[in-house]
Amino acid sequence: MTDPSSPAVPVTPGALDGVRVLDLSRVLAGPWCTQTLADLGAEVVKVERPPAAGPGGHPGGDDTRGWGPPFLKDRAGRDTAEAAYFLGVNRNKRSVTIDIARPEGQDLVRRLAAGCDVVVENYKVGDMARYGLDAASLRALWPRLVYCSITGYGQTGPYRDRAGYDYAVQGLGGLMSVTGERDDLPGGGPQKVGVAVADLFTGMYATVAILAALRHRDATGQGQAIDMALLDTQVAMLANLGANYLVTGQAPRRAGNAHQNIVPYQVFEVADGHLILAVGNDGQFERFCDVAGCPELARDPRYASNAGRVRHREALVPLLAARLRQRSRNDWLAALELAKVPCGPINDLAEVFADPQVQARGMVAQLAHPHADALALVASPMKLSATPVQLRRAPPLLGQHTDEVLAEIGVDAEGLRLLRQRGVIGPQASVT
Repeated sequence: MTDPSSPAVPVTPGALDGVRVLDLSRVLAGPWCTQTLADLGAEVVKVERPPAAGPGGHPGGDDTRGWGPPFLKDRAGRDTAEAAYFLGVNRNKRSVTIDIARPEGQDLVRRLAAGCDVVVENYKVGDMARYGLDAASLRALWPRLVYCSITGYGQTGPYRDRAGYDYAVQGLGGLMSVTGERDDLPGGGPQKVGVAVADLFTGMYATVAILAALRHRDATGQGQAIDMALLDTQVAMLANLGANYLVTGQAPRRAGNAHQNIVPYQVFEVADGHLILAVGNDGQFERFCDVAGCPELARDPRYASNAGRVRHREALVPLLAARLRQRSRNDWLAALELAKVPCGPINDLAEVFADPQVQARGMVAQLAHPHADALALVASPMKLSATPVQLRRAPPLLGQHTDEVLAEIGVDAEGLRLLRQRGVIGPQASVT
C-alpha cells in the first residue's frame, strides 16, 4: 500500500517508465545519477543504512541527511532531520533501510535486484564483493542487469583502494591548477569550484553510460558493468584545456576570470559593480567597440582577430577595462544586449531565483513533504516535449517505504517484524 503522506502523483509515462533502479549509493555522485533517472520516469528504490541501536550510534541513512544546517523546517518552524543537501538530490525515490553487512540484508538486496534493470553503487572497491553484491555476483544471476559502480579512482589502477572525495579530485585532476586568480595578482592561488563539480559531472556521465547500456541490453539481451571514476571524469571535463596541453605540452595556468583561448571573455569592473563580457567572435568584438566608443580597436591589426587579441591581451584588456569603468552595469547590459554582444550580471542566488527568465523556465518546483506543505526544490533542466520530467515524490524520510517495498518482494508482516527485531531493517519512518 502506498504511503498516503507521500503519494505517487498520477502522471503520463516518463521516458524511462518501466525501468527499475536499485540505488545503493549515497552522498552526491550516485544520488545525482539516480535522481536524474528518476526524474526521467524510472522507479528508484534507495537502500540506506538503518539507525544503530543505543546512544551514540550512527543515526542511519545517507550521510547527507545530517549535512546541515540548513535543515527543512516543519510546520511549526522547527528544524527537522532533513538537510537541504539531501533534499536536493533524492526526490522521486523510495527509501528502504537495510543493513547490507548482514547476510539477511544481503539476501534482501539480491531479492530487490532480481526485479531491477539497473543497480548503482558507490562503495569502496571490494566492499560489494565481500557482501556478494558486486557486479560479477549479481550479473551471474541476472545477465540482463546493468550494474554501475562509482568510485573516486575506478576499479583498476594504483589508487583504486583510496577513498574518493570531490575536493581532492579537483586538486589531483588539475581543475584547481586552472581555477583562481593568477598567482602574480592579489588573491592569486588555487581555488576549488564553488560546487562539487567532479561529483556532479560523474553522476551525469554515469547517467549517460547507464542509458547507453540499457540501449545495448534492449538490443542484445545482455547487461554490463559500468566503471565510473571521479578522477576520470575530472580529467575528461578539462576539455579544451586538456586539449591545449596535449597539443602544446605546456600546462595552462590560472587565469582568474579570463578565458584561456578567447579575449575579451572575462569579468570587468564597471562604475557600480561588475559584469561579464563574453565576446565569442570578431563580429561581436567589432560591435562591442562601437558601443564602447572605440571602433579603432576593432580595426587595429593586433586586435582584429581573436588569435591576435589572445596574443596581445596584456595590452588590450587594460584599454577595455578603462572604458568599462565609465558606465554603470545596467547601462552597459542594456546597450550590449541591444547590440547582441554576449554579456551578463553576476547574480547571487537570491537574484538567480528572482530572475524572470529562471522563473519563466520553471526552475523551482514545489512538492508536498511529510514535514511541510510546500518544499521548494531546484527543478530539472531537462525539457522533453513528449515525456516531460515529472516530480512524483518528495525526497523520502529515512526508511519511509521499507514496509511497502519489501512487501512487494514477498516479505509479510511477520517477516518484517523479525527483520526489525534482528536489526536487519530500521524502524518504520514516523510520518506526521
